[in-house]
Amino acid sequence: MKMNLSRALVVEGKYDAARLANLVEGLILTTDGFAIFKDKAMQRLFKRIAAEQGMIILTDSDAAGFRIRHYVTGLVGAQNVLQAYIPALPGKEPRKAEPGKEGLLGVEGVPDEQILDGLRTALSSESCVAENVSTSADAPREPITYTDLYVWGLSGTANAAQRKRNFLHRLGLPPRLSKKELVQVLNTLYTKESLSAQIKEMTGELRCVEPQNPADEKEEKRECL
Repeated sequence: MKMNLSRALVVEGKYDAARLANLVEGLILTTDGFAIFKDKAMQRLFKRIAAEQGMIILTDSDAAGFRIRHYVTGLVGAQNVLQAYIPALPGKEPRKAEPGKEGLLGVEGVPDEQILDGLRTALSSESCVAENVSTSADAPREPITYTDLYVWGLSGTANAAQRKRNFLHRLGLPPRLSKKELVQVLNTLYTKESLSAQIKEMTGELRCVEPQNPADEKEEKRECL
């Protein structure tokens, strides 16, 4: 059974649209790659539809996909958009002779369930907003913040970039999430408590294993988990 969408779904190209037409019921729009950047008629259409029924943006997990995602979000207004993501999976679509520049599968090549998971996560963010509004004052949901990213070693610390990449890979999220996007996605998928526990389990509480003997420092490398 197909997933019913009340919001318009935005993808990059016709192959993505054809793939999604088998998975969802609803309006599917394409940006025709970077054409949206200069096509004024397309821009007006996107603005009108976003204002009337809202949008879900689902682009590839590579640099080009994120560039298109950010452009469309700014064009139609972030308040009208839900962000759906696919994981960064290495591979090549069967129709292509060679993999893309970054060697990652696009929307058309990612397994159905992972596409649907991305859409469900995006849609659940609306439910989270409603849930937070209705939560009683004595038991508010504590948000995940930029400070938490710092405490967890994912931002503003030594090796933060590598830890963030490893972290996103483990969670099946695209590696190019900005700090703002990461906070938004984590607040949608996790509570602060559950995420803290998961990070401790995955990273060994972010501890570094020191050499046993200072004399061995030249021969042993510090190993950060």
